[in-house]
Amino acid sequence: MSAVHEIPTEILETLSPRNRSCIERLRRHQPEEVDFSNYPPGKLAAVLVMLFEKAGELRVLLTTRSKSLRTHPGQVALPGGRVDATDADVFETAYREAHEEVGLPRDYPHIHTICTLRPYISSAKLLVTPVVALLADISILNSFVPSPGEVDRIFDHPLEAILDPSLASKENLAPKGSADWPYEDELYNHSDIDLPWLGNSTYRMHRFRSTAFAIKGLTSDILIATAEIAYEKSPTYERYAPGQLRTFAPILRILEAEYGVQHAVSGTSTPTPKVEVGVPSGLANAVMSAQR
Repeated sequence: MSAVHEIPTEILETLSPRNRSCIERLRRHQPEEVDFSNYPPGKLAAVLVMLFEKAGELRVLLTTRSKSLRTHPGQVALPGGRVDATDADVFETAYREAHEEVGLPRDYPHIHTICTLRPYISSAKLLVTPVVALLADISILNSFVPSPGEVDRIFDHPLEAILDPSLASKENLAPKGSADWPYEDELYNHSDIDLPWLGNSTYRMHRFRSTAFAIKGLTSDILIATAEIAYEKSPTYERYAPGQLRTFAPILRILEAEYGVQHAVSGTSTPTPKVEVGVPSGLANAVMSAQR
């Protein structure tokens, strides 16, 4: 069982009753435990899901990746990266990466860990652990600066709009038909991708219109899971495609075949889908993981 992280009562009392309930649900969340102690150390990563209250709503900090990067240039991401050999754990990785990418001070006293989610599998075969945290002093946001060569833009998005995209209509969204939202749909769309290599299953790619590039892929799936736990409700859209896998076992088998290692999965958790898919031509391009 994962540790329940304590958040000072005086911090929780600054939140609206609804937002405080959201944070408490996340704090009590027990992710499915995955033993990746034998997984290649260079294939471990973490991201920071930084939540904060602004104008009465919970928002999440996001970035757009530098267009000069070789992988996923210009796409929306959560601050994060690979675990360094000097990192004590995934918490240090997530906070260190946030420091490097956006300028969150190291050991900042006004950010509080809430929980972790079960690791996701990225298209680069990384095991990515989301670390969810609450930023109590939002004045620090004004001092954040994108790291040159890594981040082009820092922005935020209402967390609940990930479950109900209509809530994003009040945002200063990227223009329809632009490079950031090249779709006819107003706020959200999805497409289903067949994955014959993965038991003839199907994956649903969700895309959310934002003030920057579309929120999609691994980032959108982590945020869907976070929002489902926080608000204790399902999305207004169909979460899964017909025939979409909802267990971790198929991915586990692929990883075992790939690396020849054994992973133990145990424990129970709130149903939290975990998916990332790119081009459906193999593990390096498409990975799906969800819990029934």
